[in-house]
This record gives sequence, structure tokens and C-alpha cells, in this order.
Amino acid sequence: MSLSIIIVNYKSTRLVLDCLEHLYRGAEAREFEVLVVDNASGDDGRQVITSAFPRISWIGMSYNSGFARANNEGIRQATGDAILLLNGDTLPDATVIETCYRRLMASPYAAAGVQLLNADGTHQISGNYFMKGGLNYLLPLPYLGPLIKRAGEWFRVEAPHVADTDALIEVDWINGAFLMVRRSTIDQAGLLDEDFFLYAEEAEWCSRIRKTGRLCLYGDLKVVHLQGETANQTFGSDGKGYYNLYDRKGLQIMLSNFVRIRKQFGAGWFLVQLFFYLVEIPVFFCGVILSRLGKRPYRYSWTQCRNYCKNVGVVVSKTPVILRNKPYFYKVL
Repeated sequence: MSLSIIIVNYKSTRLVLDCLEHLYRGAEAREFEVLVVDNASGDDGRQVITSAFPRISWIGMSYNSGFARANNEGIRQATGDAILLLNGDTLPDATVIETCYRRLMASPYAAAGVQLLNADGTHQISGNYFMKGGLNYLLPLPYLGPLIKRAGEWFRVEAPHVADTDALIEVDWINGAFLMVRRSTIDQAGLLDEDFFLYAEEAEWCSRIRKTGRLCLYGDLKVVHLQGETANQTFGSDGKGYYNLYDRKGLQIMLSNFVRIRKQFGAGWFLVQLFFYLVEIPVFFCGVILSRLGKRPYRYSWTQCRNYCKNVGVVVSKTPVILRNKPYFYKVL
């Protein structure tokens, strides 16, 4: 095999150790090139990780560069004819990785993923389809989101994600927790966009990869992903998924999603999405007031309403830069 695995680390030594421990349980892992890219963690992670796993290559960034830039540095230094972006909060099986690699290299596909699982064995969203204008990003809106979802169900709009699969299925983009790409594909599509700090970068990257070839999920191959563990530690947040719009993590999600919309779908769709996020502000305000008048438990707090408004305000302040689509590092931390 000629496979390079890139794991990005930021103050997550314990998670990376667990990831590598699961990886090296399989004899196949001896054939992998493993690169850990550290985003200036400033702790003893290098000593601890390299002492436990001397086979890996350690790449130190001089600052917290985020997901895209760190992976790009790993890709530049990797030697494999396929690259696997692997989250440090996964518990990978070397046999699964080897099987995915051999299938991908023997197939017509440009990139591949596997079925991600929660720690309890339930399925995570591992592959997705593009929705026009990225309209699925409206679903997390507190009050307008559920209305939009009901409207989509009424008109029988298909869900943009693959809930779970046990078979091979073609998708438009793959979860970046486990994303394997041919080196020849990267040469054509380019590296990840370094405007992104975290979130949405793999979706934008897959939109360019898809122009070079098809993407797929091997649903019978499973990998456990402790979703959100690293990001939650970094942002001091909680919860999983992408419906939290009320803290610094929510701001990074929101900002990255808007950047992706502008890059992939254009300025018009960016403005349409921003309109809905702005309309949500008075709706959110009224919804919180009305909830106080009823007897049901409060669904949202004034703090969430205030923080949502602040986060949208940041997006509005960045709108001229986003619309110009010039190089800019959209980093919240």
C-alpha cells in the first residue's frame, strides 16, 4: 500500500493516543504512513505521542492553523498515492482502512468514505448530497428552521444527507472525519481552501473534487467517531452536531457555512441565506417573549437569543469581505 494518514491535533493528546492505539492494533497499520500535524498545542503532546508511537511523523505548525491549513501541510509532506484525512477523535480499524484503500484504488471513484458510528453503535451522517444554494443551512434556525423543514416535507424534498447505509452509495460530499482521496485527484482539484479555519471546508473541497470524479461511501465499512469531542474542548462548548448557533463554536459554524455558500453557490445565494438569518432575529425575539406567556418549558433563553444576534452581527460585519471572495482567514478563536 501507499497510503498516507493525516491526523490533526490541537490539545487533544488523549484522543490522538486512543486513535493511534486502535489503528496500530492491526498489522496492516505498519504499511501506513501516519502524519500527526500539531496546531501549536503548547503542551507535552509531541513527547507523549511520539514516545508511544515512534513510527509516526510529527509536523508542528507555528500557530493554531485550523483543519484545512494543517491538513494541507500534511498533504504536502505525505508520500502516499492516496491521502486519508482522519479525525483524532475516531477509533479506527486498520483492516477497515486497508479495505477502503484497496477498493478506492481499484475503482473509478475520486474519493471515498465509510459509515461513521457513534460510541453506542448508532449511525452518524457520513455522506451528503448538495442542496441548491445550501438551503439546508437554514434548518438550524430556531423558529424558521422547523417551518422550512415542514415545508420541505410537504413538497417531498429529499433529505440532503445519507442517514445510514450498509452498501456502496454515491454522494456529493463526505464527512471530513474520514475522507480518503486519491493523490491524482488532489493534483487536479487542489488542496483544501485555506480561508476556512474549521467547519464546511470538506464540503467545499468535495465540490471541487466532484468536478474530477465521483465520490462514494462504503457503507459496510464502519469507524467509530466521537463526534465533536475535540471542537467542544477547543471552543468550551457542548452538544454535538451543527445546530448550536449560540456560542463561539456556533459562530465558527455559522461563519464557515456562509463562506462556503459564497464560494460554492455564489453571492446571490449568500444574500438569500443572510436575509433569512436576519429575519430570524425578530422572530426569535417574539418567540422567546411568547414562550414566557405560556405554560410550556422554555425552549430558548434570552441568552441564546442575544448570542444568536451577536453571531449574525459578526457575519454581517464580514459580509463585504465574504462577497469579495478574496483570501481571508475566517478564524473565530
